[in-house]
Amino acid sequence: MSLSARKLNTYLLTKLPSAWLCGVRIKAIDANTCKVGVKHRWINQNPFNSLYFAVQAMAAELSTGALVMQQLRETPQSISMLVARNRSEFTKKAKGKIIFTCVDAHLIKEAVKNTLVSGEGQKFWMKSTGLNETGEVVAIFEFEWTIKVKNKI
Repeated sequence: MSLSARKLNTYLLTKLPSAWLCGVRIKAIDANTCKVGVKHRWINQNPFNSLYFAVQAMAAELSTGALVMQQLRETPQSISMLVARNRSEFTKKAKGKIIFTCVDAHLIKEAVKNTLVSGEGQKFWMKSTGLNETGEVVAIFEFEWTIKVKNKI
C-alpha cells in the first residue's frame, strides 16, 4: 500500500511538528517521485530575508525519506532507516514557494533487495533538488540513507 500526501502530512503534524509549523508539506508522491513544498514566511526565514537553510533541509530530507518509508512498508520484514550523512549546495536565495523533488526511488528498491538477501545493512545516497517558482535551482541536497533488517528479540 502506497502512502498518500495526506497521510504523510498528518504524520508530519503528529511526529515532526517543527517541520509542520515551518510550513513543510508533501505536495505529491508516487512510486518514483516525491515533491515537498515550503513557502518563505516570517516563521521560517533567516536574517537575510530568505528561507532558513534548516527548513530547506527538512523539506529536502522529507522528499527522500518519504520514498524510503513507502518502499519499506512494502517489504515482508521490518527494516530500520536512518540518515547517516548529508551534503548541500545553495545556488540562489530561497524566496517564495520552493518545491524539493526527489526521483531516486529506484535506489531504494535495489538497497532493500540487497539487505533482504544478505542480511547486511545497506547505504545509498538520494538527491533532492529545490526549485523556486520560476524553475530556478535554489538548493541541492543529498542524503546518505542507511537501512538494515531489524533483529527480532
